[in-house]
Amino acid sequence: MSTLPTPSFDAKIHSQRLVELIQFEIEKAAGWIDFAQFMQLALYALGLGYYNAGNQKFGDVKSGGGDFVTAPQISPLFAQTLSNQITQVLQLTNGNILELGAGTGKLAADILLSLADLAPDLKAVPAKYFILEVSDHLRQVQLETLQKNLSQDLIQRVEWLNVLPTSFSGTVIGNEVLDAIPAHIIHVTANGLNERGVVIDGDGFAWQDRALINQSLHAEVCKLNLPEGYLTEFCPAASGLIASLANMMQHGAIVMIDYGFSAREYYHPQRNQGTLMCHYQHYAHTEPLIYVGLQDITAHVDFTNIAYTGVNNGLALAGFCSQAQFLMNCG
Repeated sequence: MSTLPTPSFDAKIHSQRLVELIQFEIEKAAGWIDFAQFMQLALYALGLGYYNAGNQKFGDVKSGGGDFVTAPQISPLFAQTLSNQITQVLQLTNGNILELGAGTGKLAADILLSLADLAPDLKAVPAKYFILEVSDHLRQVQLETLQKNLSQDLIQRVEWLNVLPTSFSGTVIGNEVLDAIPAHIIHVTANGLNERGVVIDGDGFAWQDRALINQSLHAEVCKLNLPEGYLTEFCPAASGLIASLANMMQHGAIVMIDYGFSAREYYHPQRNQGTLMCHYQHYAHTEPLIYVGLQDITAHVDFTNIAYTGVNNGLALAGFCSQAQFLMNCG
């Protein structure tokens, strides 16, 4: 941990407030919470969690800053290429766009600009560009980005949502959304499956394993036949999101772009310590119990599980490839 940058005084104060909130939740839960709940609070606690507080998260290749850089921040070419696929879907469905967790709003701005360039009088731009965003802070950041880059005619087509619509046609976009959904950590032992959780340790936190008692989660993990000693993440909430999207979709396509593996790679015997990663000021490390509220926490995505969830909920798998392949295929 000595290689990580030291947080500022104000950042430490902010983190301590979140630590106290999580410790309070642990005390209410008789001294232990599962990691999924810890991750939920660390990332999304109202006014304190990483994505709900005012610190800069998304870096820029020119100006730097933040904790990480996503593809839309690097170049508008990402959105321009993606727009080729979006246009095909919009033409077939006469639908709209729904972006899940729009980050800084850069992807939304670039997509709308790309679509506006395709035809006069904004004929290629859908009536609505919906953004599902749970963070009030990021909503404000997104609005400022859109106001800086778009005409009023385009801005007025953007609408923020608190929940998924009950019915939708068009294109759903999720760029690095699934990896930020809180995941459980499972440890396979000689005595059965344990769930890794978090306890209070002085002024901070420590790990503690307990027997996995969630029967649904237990049954799903057992299907993987993981060897003794194996440690991995499992994210039923990601599957739940896909099921909800499937239930919502009438006509269109869902494009999920993220870090992850097929199940064969995800649960490879050599990947026996999981995929959990933290990002702080462009340093990557594996210690989520420190710098609480100041760093991003992610777990790679099991794309096989995501694909099966979609198919089992009535969707048809149209593509399953690397981001590079997808972008090249889109032109």
